Amino acid sequence: MSLFKARDWWSATLGENEEFDQGCLSVADVDNSGSGQDKIIVGSYSGFLRIFSPHPSKAGEGVQAEDLLLEVQLRDPVLQVEVGKFVSGTELLHLAVLQPKKLSVYSVSGTLGNVEHGNQYQIKLMYEHNLQRTACNMTHGPFGGVKGRDLICIQSMDGMLMFFEQESYAFGRYLPGFLLPGPLRYSPKTDSFVTVSSCRQVESYKYQVLAVATEADTKKEKEQQKIGSGKKLLADWILNIGEQALDISIVSFNHTVFSIFVLGERNFFCLKGNGQIRFMKKLEYSPSCFLPYCSVSEGTINSLVGNHNNMLLVYQDVTLRWAAQLPHIPVAVKVANFQDMKGIIVTLSDSGHLQCSYFGTDPSLFQAPKVESRDINYEELDKEMKELQRIIKEATKTQDILPKIEKEDDLILLANVSPTLDAVSQAVDSAVESEAVPSVTVKFCIRTRLHVQKTVLSIVVPPFLALTQDQFIFYSVEPGMSKSVSVSVFLKGNCPPEDLEGNAVVSYSTPTGVPRVAQCKFRLPLRLVCLPIQPSKAANHKLTIDTNKPPVNLVNLFPDFIEHGDDDQVNVLGFQLLAGQKVTLLASKTSQRYRIQSEKFEDLWLITKELITQFEDYFLKQGIKDFTCSFSGPVPLQDYFELIDQHFELRMNTEKYENLLSERAVQFRAIQKLLLTRFKDKTPAPLQNLDTLLDGTYRQVTGIADATEELQNNLFRAFIRLKAATHLIIVLIGLWQKLSKDQVSILESTFLPLQQDGQELGWEESVDAALSHLLRTCLSKSSKEQALNLTSQLSIPKDTSKLKKHITLLCDRLAKGGRLSLSADSGSQQSVLIQGFSMTSQVSLDNE
Repeated sequence: MSLFKARDWWSATLGENEEFDQGCLSVADVDNSGSGQDKIIVGSYSGFLRIFSPHPSKAGEGVQAEDLLLEVQLRDPVLQVEVGKFVSGTELLHLAVLQPKKLSVYSVSGTLGNVEHGNQYQIKLMYEHNLQRTACNMTHGPFGGVKGRDLICIQSMDGMLMFFEQESYAFGRYLPGFLLPGPLRYSPKTDSFVTVSSCRQVESYKYQVLAVATEADTKKEKEQQKIGSGKKLLADWILNIGEQALDISIVSFNHTVFSIFVLGERNFFCLKGNGQIRFMKKLEYSPSCFLPYCSVSEGTINSLVGNHNNMLLVYQDVTLRWAAQLPHIPVAVKVANFQDMKGIIVTLSDSGHLQCSYFGTDPSLFQAPKVESRDINYEELDKEMKELQRIIKEATKTQDILPKIEKEDDLILLANVSPTLDAVSQAVDSAVESEAVPSVTVKFCIRTRLHVQKTVLSIVVPPFLALTQDQFIFYSVEPGMSKSVSVSVFLKGNCPPEDLEGNAVVSYSTPTGVPRVAQCKFRLPLRLVCLPIQPSKAANHKLTIDTNKPPVNLVNLFPDFIEHGDDDQVNVLGFQLLAGQKVTLLASKTSQRYRIQSEKFEDLWLITKELITQFEDYFLKQGIKDFTCSFSGPVPLQDYFELIDQHFELRMNTEKYENLLSERAVQFRAIQKLLLTRFKDKTPAPLQNLDTLLDGTYRQVTGIADATEELQNNLFRAFIRLKAATHLIIVLIGLWQKLSKDQVSILESTFLPLQQDGQELGWEESVDAALSHLLRTCLSKSSKEQALNLTSQLSIPKDTSKLKKHITLLCDRLAKGGRLSLSADSGSQQSVLIQGFSMTSQVSLDNE
């Protein structure tokens, strides 16, 4: 909390659940009392108009009943209130109230009371104007140099300036190039209007130029300039400030030069009358309102600036002179005179906190206690210094990109997958050709130790799996309380998924406004995507996994797929993938080998992964930590290459059809132009069967578009199958060469660099570039290979022969003792991931 606070002289809370903005506050002697005491006029978006005359008996005392002079409820929201000489024949002050479709001018008067109820105040409608367009804001002043009265200019939401000479409407003009309304102020000295357009530039328009410009009867200004009479509306001067403005103020005091102040989103500008910058101040916070006022030093101007950190700052030109803490974020600020107290600061928040305050300080009464003198133990100091130096040295060794997770997180997300499938399946719109598509329930629980708001839970599952609902929003989560939701997961696409691991992410903000993210992963059961069947002996693709432990009964590994008792010895199991082929698992009775076989190579992946995972869980429960799996080889690269060729062929066909579709679209537009030209001709020539050609081309376009869409769907399925086979190849290479987890992660980054496949950047060229980097660095045979430079531009290859050659070469180098690492032998510390990222970035730049 700041020592310098805005001392509360008087405050009030206006209404309940009402909203206010910068135009809703005005300060003036609106009842023409002549005492020099200002009144506070406040309008709200709920339609309430209130007038206050604060006079607390003690500083800081709350609102009294007699402080509220008047409160009326209007039918429509109040956008802006202004006080000026708005009624003809008199120079008394009147109140102008701007509403979305109406401008009303009232007189405020008070009647002396003869009893204890006090004085009575009332407003009387003098005149009103019904607006044809929705209003945004208004400004007033002696337009054209008139004496003794104020005219009103209203800016509409569509960019029209409507001028009112008190009781009568004068004219309307459209601002050129208008897109969005900005702040608007009138400059009496230059007789011009200053605004900030949506182009982020300050524009000034002379009143005389506006008066003689083209009449704005319609919104199409250019057509009016061609048809009607009058001159084109041009700006007197334009200044580009590069940001949107929050407010504008015109300052012209006796001892200061004329200035135009503009409050931007990040800067504070002071302009001369001709649009040149006198000075500017870069703000290190987000401002909310401002008010320039007279300074005690000649030639300078003081400015009050409120920001979203509940601070009110005082600047003398560009120098910060004072900073005070406010209890709210001000959206409007004024300076008023009350009861012989001049310079009271009036602030209003968007929720209706109205406060009159002055600057002051709260002295600190805290006194530091005396420190007891004691002898210094230098040995303990040296020991403590060495310990601190050790901690600092260890902390500087790690160069983590992400910060370390705290011991106790602010928010915890937990996922619990139901051990059994749903009794009634929740699958809807599934394309799986099966009688019954099962579903499983996943329950998510959110616990927090802080009060967080608008927490968003997003759930993601692999392609071809679907959720009953993938996003939840909690508007408020109390500390110590938990929020739980449940969703069902089912197989929706007619293709096996590449993985059975889902991810859940929660985004939230702490009470201090810091955005945070918490996430957790969950593993779905294999029973969700396959059913138990009788084993099959025939299979085209077979894999054999060796272990270093005695054979395990398959009942202990796959209890969901076996209905026999626990005492039965099961050595063979059959799996029917709901969107794939049959897979058979056989366990040897005498040796420690397990065989997985299927009609399709990619369908082996899910069963292989589940087998290895169940092995690890089973032996971990038994307390055995030295369990290992191995693969004797050879790696089935030819089966893998067939899937690569299928995927590449679909990519080439898709590109061919897209080019053909582009050609037919160009032809279709050319025929349309020819037909349109002939239809517009006064003496049209014969069509010469152009209509027949147009109809035929249209049929070709729709037919090719349907074929392209079908090809893209087939390509997506082929990419998912290729990713499943790639996962299998990575696992087999890791078991074959007994690679560590770090080396397996390098293989995954090499073979799976893309989450999505596309024509501009596809799987083949990305993997080929990553493989070339590995073969050039950590798997190189000589320094000559390390000196080879890779091309920085990735493009779709002509065929897959080079890619298959590099994959084969990778396996050969690993078989001969090569090992994967993040740096080459030459000592370069450029990782594989960073190299792949730089190549991808270069491709994007080259395409642009």
